[in-house]
Amino acid sequence: MVLVRGAAVALIASGLMLSGCGGVHLPGMGPKTVSADAQSGIGVNAYLWRATLDTLSFMPLLTADPWGGVVNYDWYTDPQSPNERFKATVFILDTRLRADALNVTVTKEVRNEAGQWTAAPVAPQTETDLENAILTKARQLNLSNAG
Repeated sequence: MVLVRGAAVALIASGLMLSGCGGVHLPGMGPKTVSADAQSGIGVNAYLWRATLDTLSFMPLLTADPWGGVVNYDWYTDPQSPNERFKATVFILDTRLRADALNVTVTKEVRNEAGQWTAAPVAPQTETDLENAILTKARQLNLSNAG
């Protein structure tokens, strides 16, 4: 359990450290799309969308659907924990910037002695911590745009 918690903290810490380094650039998702006018350009809240891409930019992006509000990330292995890997899916459920408009699911696998990846439990707080990090970033984007 301590190992799982440590891996979750490392995953979140890595993401938070790298979230300020830019992020994934998708066509139409430049700085302009984080404005209130751009809200009509995608089917979900633009602040939550941008914050998701920024916060989880350390993970390989698999698919992103700005109209359906689903962002899938491929497996990420922290170099400090090569026998664990994580992938995540973020669901943005609303056009409003609200805590209940966001859902993050994380899947974890560990490498067994035979070298095979097997499913492992994710610390319950991991998904909540990632949701909170995305919400915090979205609120910061909203505030910086309002000024």
